[in-house]
Amino acid sequence: MVLFGPVEGPHMIQIDDLNKVPIFACLDDAHKQRLAQTAADVYVREGEWLIREGDPVWFFVLIEGELEVLKEYAGMERSVKKYGIGEFFGETPILLGSAALASLRATRFSRVVRLDKLQFKELIDSSEECSAIIMKTMSQRVSMIQDYVRTNDATRVLVVGSQYDTDCRDIRQFLSMNRIPYQWLDREREPERVPACIPDRNGGPSVVVDHAFCVGQPPTVRKVAEALGIRTTPTREQYDVVVVGGGPAGLAAAVYGASEGLCVLLVEKAAAGGQAGTSTRIENYLGFPGGISGDELSERALRQATRFGAEMVLTREVKNVYPMPANEGGGYCVELDGGDRVKSKSVIVATGVDWRRLEAENIDRLLGRGVLYGAARTEASTVIGKDIFIVGGGNSAGQAAMYFSSYAASVTLVVRGAGLESSMSAYLIEQMKSKCNVSVEPFTRVVSVGGDDHLETICTRTGEDAPVQRKADALFVMIGADASTSWLPENLQRDERGYICTGRDVSDLPNWQGRRTPFLLETNLPGFFCAGDVRHDSIKRVSSGVGEGSMAIAFVHQYLALTAAEPLAV
Repeated sequence: MVLFGPVEGPHMIQIDDLNKVPIFACLDDAHKQRLAQTAADVYVREGEWLIREGDPVWFFVLIEGELEVLKEYAGMERSVKKYGIGEFFGETPILLGSAALASLRATRFSRVVRLDKLQFKELIDSSEECSAIIMKTMSQRVSMIQDYVRTNDATRVLVVGSQYDTDCRDIRQFLSMNRIPYQWLDREREPERVPACIPDRNGGPSVVVDHAFCVGQPPTVRKVAEALGIRTTPTREQYDVVVVGGGPAGLAAAVYGASEGLCVLLVEKAAAGGQAGTSTRIENYLGFPGGISGDELSERALRQATRFGAEMVLTREVKNVYPMPANEGGGYCVELDGGDRVKSKSVIVATGVDWRRLEAENIDRLLGRGVLYGAARTEASTVIGKDIFIVGGGNSAGQAAMYFSSYAASVTLVVRGAGLESSMSAYLIEQMKSKCNVSVEPFTRVVSVGGDDHLETICTRTGEDAPVQRKADALFVMIGADASTSWLPENLQRDERGYICTGRDVSDLPNWQGRRTPFLLETNLPGFFCAGDVRHDSIKRVSSGVGEGSMAIAFVHQYLALTAAEPLAV
């Protein structure tokens, strides 16, 4: 970043500065003069970042200090090398047309010349000698990257277990949603590939982290997270705002809250992304014309929030939230499973919704053993060459059908209504028409499922016809969702379906001591906000959740300003 405030040294590039660097020394005087007048003169202090991996790229040339290159690999950020005076960075992604391939951080006070893409192109076009230096360096770096990939195993976690084991599936889904590379060995299908060091444990799952640490039995998502160094416990006793739920709304609140100087804690019981994180492809989200998977969008938001300083606690569930007495500072106490408690001046609930349960005979008995709610991308390897069914006609069902069509022998959407037009986006309907192994059965419902150890058949009924039993290897259920808010304070106002009322929908104000009405996303409890799908009358879209999460932070700022100025008028 560019430093603000006084720094030592000149505040514009001099010709003498450029002459010290081989890549500039070969330029003629006229070009040096143009660079001195147009290039950015950037100063960074020790520990500050010039660019982060995945950011839009620039071309940097170091003229003072020292820089360190860091690369995210196997879910961790590793130091690759250090750059000294005269070395440059950014030529490879610019010439390949990609984002930054690595991060660049100052190891001590440093000064760099920064060029944009057009200035860089002018640089290589104006001098054959300069171009030769850049191309030779680029070739060496590409070779170095190839050697690094060949000699380093990107897999951090080995998971051994059955595809029908719920714990094994939960661990694989957690790793996938958090972008942690892992290898899964199905103990039943490939017993010969299971390493000898893995105990049988009656066929249950086993997990090895970083080729050395075997997670204690029985392995759980939280144990795996802790072995990977993922934070599972809050570090502070008090926060400005606690965000409950790590879906699009919660992540947006964490990003905007931390970027605006609030002390933010986000608590997520599974993995960042929530239900949206399991979407195989989101193609109508602004800014991604080619579409983006739910877990990739969530991973980007998580990294963004972390960079701004938001604290993330994963694999933890909020069990209770209750107001603190005024003589203890007011605000709320947030209690996590396991007994940990933190205080917060405000709370944002963004827990999303849970998949609605399918009413069919034997459905609960085979849950996790061929019957699944939602459709995570990790299930792709389990449906290769198989006949699968998806119950539901919304966008989530359509995205799952499109994704699994590249793996399964057949994908059948079972829809209660007349078709998809009233519940699914037109672009998804058109895409499915191009897939020869995807079909839609309207006016149809699943009445029962069958199988001994795992799902083998389903029984469907179309209209008033007689039920038909059919072979089925997997059944994915996506028939809408319900709010799960019973854990929240009893006096928090909800509608008849459990969704939380906010703003103008709030009518019960027994706890209101001031003269104002609730903010747009505020509940009947002052300082207690709600955003995303769990809010009454919300629009169930990823973009809407992101918008509400960011809006909630704006109202938190207003609420904190009011409580600071007039504690009783909240």
